[in-house]
This record gives sequence, C-alpha cells and structure tokens, in this order.
Amino acid sequence: MDKKECPGCAVEIDADAEVCPICGYEFPSQPLSLQIVAWVMIILLLLYWVVF
Repeated sequence: MDKKECPGCAVEIDADAEVCPICGYEFPSQPLSLQIVAWVMIILLLLYWVVF
C-alpha cells in the first residue's frame, strides 16, 4: 500500500487518507475542474514552445 508523510506530524499514513489519524491534519484537495485547467495550460504552453 502506498504511503505519504503527514506535514503536520511527519508520520507515514495511507496515501488515500484525507485526514491524518494522528494529528488531524487535513490534506488539501483540488477540484477536478482545476486539474483539467492546469493540464490544458501545460499542453498549450508545450505547443507554443514547439511551434515557436
């Protein structure tokens, strides 16, 4: 199972956890629309870089 480190208490927890069970740190989540916009911007920048 994948693990990630909690920035609040430095304990390794499950990668799927949204809240640290030790200290209660809430991992920020990004909405799907923001992820799509970010990928579109990356693709446009790469296309611009290739063309010019």
